[in-house]
Amino acid sequence: MLARQIASGAPYDVFLSADEARVKALTAGGDLIPDSVVVYAQGRIALWSKSGSIRSLADLTAPGILHIAIANPAHAPYGVAARQALEKSGLWTTLGKKIVYGESVRQALEYAESGNADAAITAWSLVSQKGGILLPPNLHNPIRQAGGVVKTSKNPEAARAFLRFLVSADGRRILENHGFTR
Repeated sequence: MLARQIASGAPYDVFLSADEARVKALTAGGDLIPDSVVVYAQGRIALWSKSGSIRSLADLTAPGILHIAIANPAHAPYGVAARQALEKSGLWTTLGKKIVYGESVRQALEYAESGNADAAITAWSLVSQKGGILLPPNLHNPIRQAGGVVKTSKNPEAARAFLRFLVSADGRRILENHGFTR
């Protein structure tokens, strides 16, 4: 949605996304300043349940597990990663009927937090401080988070400074403290 708003001239200074391909597309379309684009972090996926009793992907096959929330893979990189993890684990076919889609990783987590789903496969950054279970990185393609300065920015130098901070040692440390890697 934000990418469409930027392409339509919305007054943003910086665009950050978990979808590196979307950032590249905005850059190719002339909406981001090409030499400002950076990969600032790499995301990971995690498993989370309100009860804390679901500790592995295999636990999702238990008879009492009725709904598993993930972000919609049609437009969410974390949803793509969740599906890849289930496929590589040989569970996608078994669990497919239990999957409910959120519009984002945040909404998928909200489904589990509210009890409308028994578990969520969501962003590690959202559950690293809530007892989430970090899933192995070999279960999905890297989630490269990228950003750039919007071409119509009214504050391009401040936007560039912000992006420089994100990739600086201090910025990386903050991101790592919140579940991202570089």
